[in-house]
Amino acid sequence: MKPATNLAPSPDEHIHGHGLRMTDQRRAVYDALMGKRDHPTAVEVFMRVKTRMPTISLATVYNCLETLTGCGLVKTVNHDREPSRFCPNLKEHAHFFCERCGGVTDVPLRMRRRARDAWEVPGDIVISHHEVSLRGLCPKCARKNPKSKIQNPK
Repeated sequence: MKPATNLAPSPDEHIHGHGLRMTDQRRAVYDALMGKRDHPTAVEVFMRVKTRMPTISLATVYNCLETLTGCGLVKTVNHDREPSRFCPNLKEHAHFFCERCGGVTDVPLRMRRRARDAWEVPGDIVISHHEVSLRGLCPKCARKNPKSKIQNPK
């Protein structure tokens, strides 16, 4: 009998569980996302991967991102009409969008809280997923213009 472990499956095992394999291209795209963790667009991922894999195409990067997202290894982050961004953080969290510089920052949940506990959801609703976003000024942009009309609610 195999001992029980709390270890999550590796990305390779995770993608194999979906009947796929971790190709060199998928690995390069995954590594580019995990290396910086800054919510890049597909084009930004392409530019990172291209330095290590010069023959990769933008279409291949889009296909890899679609596969990684479909397998649950990364999340797609959408903000208004901007290009989709990709997030390797799989823990429950919200995203903060800076309205000045366009930066995206993960906002973790407080310990022992669940995002769905923040809203009074009718009992007969089934939530498949949720996306929480906050907007305002990041600390760097707020320091540049302390008299901004954007207020930090407390």
